[in-house]
Amino acid sequence: MTPADAKKRIADLRAQVAHHNELYYRHAQPEIADCDYDVLVQELRDFEKQFPQFASKDSPSIRVGDDRLEGFVQYRHRQLMQSLDNTYSEEELRAFHQRLVKLFEREDLDYVVEPKIDGLAVSVTYEKGQLIRAVTRGNGETGDDTTANARTIYALPLQLKSTTAHPAPEAMEIRGEIYLTTAEFQRINKEREEEGIALYANPRNLAAGTIKQLDSREVAKRKLEIVFYGIGFCEPAMAGSQSEFHQLVKTWGLPTVEKYWPVRGIDEVWSAVSELDQLRHGFSYGTDGAVVKLDSFAQQRTAGRTSKAPRWAIAYKFVPQRAETQIKAITVQVGRTGVLTPVAELDPVILSGTTISRVMLHNREEIARKNICIGDYVFVEKAGEIIPVVINVNKSRRTPACQVYEFPIKCPFCNTPVVQFNGEVAIRCPSPNCPTQVRRRLGHFVSKAALHIDGLGSAMIDEMVEKGWVKAIPDLFRLRLRREELLARGKNVEKSTDNLLDAIDKAKTVELWRVIHGLSIPHVGTAASKDLAAHFGGLEALAGAKLDDFFREKKSVITGIGGRMGKVIVEFFSEPRNRELVTELLQMSVRPQAPAKKAAGYSTVFAGKTFVLTGTLPSLTREEATGKIEALGGKVSDIVSKKTNFVLAGGGAGSKLDKAREFGVPVIDETEFARWLNEK
Repeated sequence: MTPADAKKRIADLRAQVAHHNELYYRHAQPEIADCDYDVLVQELRDFEKQFPQFASKDSPSIRVGDDRLEGFVQYRHRQLMQSLDNTYSEEELRAFHQRLVKLFEREDLDYVVEPKIDGLAVSVTYEKGQLIRAVTRGNGETGDDTTANARTIYALPLQLKSTTAHPAPEAMEIRGEIYLTTAEFQRINKEREEEGIALYANPRNLAAGTIKQLDSREVAKRKLEIVFYGIGFCEPAMAGSQSEFHQLVKTWGLPTVEKYWPVRGIDEVWSAVSELDQLRHGFSYGTDGAVVKLDSFAQQRTAGRTSKAPRWAIAYKFVPQRAETQIKAITVQVGRTGVLTPVAELDPVILSGTTISRVMLHNREEIARKNICIGDYVFVEKAGEIIPVVINVNKSRRTPACQVYEFPIKCPFCNTPVVQFNGEVAIRCPSPNCPTQVRRRLGHFVSKAALHIDGLGSAMIDEMVEKGWVKAIPDLFRLRLRREELLARGKNVEKSTDNLLDAIDKAKTVELWRVIHGLSIPHVGTAASKDLAAHFGGLEALAGAKLDDFFREKKSVITGIGGRMGKVIVEFFSEPRNRELVTELLQMSVRPQAPAKKAAGYSTVFAGKTFVLTGTLPSLTREEATGKIEALGGKVSDIVSKKTNFVLAGGGAGSKLDKAREFGVPVIDETEFARWLNEK
């Protein structure tokens, strides 16, 4: 290859790697598998080594991927937070050892082998044993402050267990990984599948996207976990080795890896890596490799680092199991909001011990981007060894018999012409009577996220729709008239039937936001439903709202509800069927409860004011404090800004308290908060 050709190829590879870095680190939506990305990076490094005249300090091959996003306060790490070099080769792992052997002039080097957990890297700061802040790796020098979201992680202690023998450091940055267990990931995806929403690809992407949510209330609904495996800045120094660090972490009450291997020499390293490869399938979380570290901190300092990674550690990544199979057909499923999701029907293939016959293709653009045809042979991989995905097409096996997939122009279940809204990737069936949508909408309406009616599972809903007992949401509240028909479903069902009918009656007076969320208004989630309930106070008022009730003089009227969402809400209720739905619910005595208004004689300090909560309150949970503020007309935000009215601070308050002082926002404690609540 000529230098000119090399220069062109290097530029192309840098652009590709930068593109994939953006998708992976900032959007948690990678287009390619990790191993394919690693191949690109290695090719780039090889070219840069062969043609050093084209080296650049800005090359993504020597820089840490940047996960920072707008909307987050950034903090500088006291000690650089780097990435790891990785390999899929035993030969390269042994070469890593030989470089250290040459440096230290000894073969019997001590290492620690740990599971490489597939999550989002984070640095957590404790001062005098109290949690101060949690910051993502960012670009290695500065990261996003995600403290409010990290505090929702049950396993993350707000106060370390300091003992006389092992006191907590004065100040410490401890490094770890935020992740989702396989069980929690599957729970979330099961709910999405029941609602007809596209599934998340893998736990890592979901964990990374969750910790970057701006509403910690939404984060709390997903049970994130955290594990610690390294130390950054620490004053005074508390450990002399990685093995000692692991023992201290447990003593302080911090979660750490469930198993690690102290070993000596490269043969023991390889034995431990091989053992981990066998054990990892039984872990509760995804493990995509093994991390090999020099045990001695003194030796780590001697080995040093590059601009991107330490020279004393390396990640050996397990090659993901990949299988080739043929796409026999592409079918479509329809969700509760009418979104059409294509699914590849495969010639069954065994992958990581399970038979794979169907793979989600997400949307029309995904099919076009991967250039997938019916009849193609494709490579399928389990992302995070959980959700199967089509990685790419084996173009060498494509034949003239392969058919370009034509996305439906009509709903496959009700034959209604599909539509695509401006700015959306999704293709939708607009028919409210589509039987599949009816089932999905009913399922969402009675789910825990909405009215939370026990006893109405998917099988029960399917049966009632099939028998014609329920054709729309209001029919649920007419089921008491069908009690005899319900009792005829089988023996010994009287008690469960009456319990179901009582639960439906009780649901007539649930909180207003639950009903709003249950209506399946596009783009309106839990947080927006609460905002709408607080502002309008009733279904009729919301249904009759005009666009200027949401957006006036180029400004949002309701905090958290922008002009685009307001337009969608107005369009939703402008449709006669949705206005009729509200009318029918009211006729069926559905009287949802609006947020409590300020009682006479109480302080008006809450009405229209924005509060931010930080730290741990002595006697109130964050949810309880939030409920009290919202009940008196206030709003709780997760971000301190110049528009924040008050910060309610408890023990261990961190960066939000600093930000409040910077902006001059008044700070109150629980004593003052309680006084305001009872002020006459």
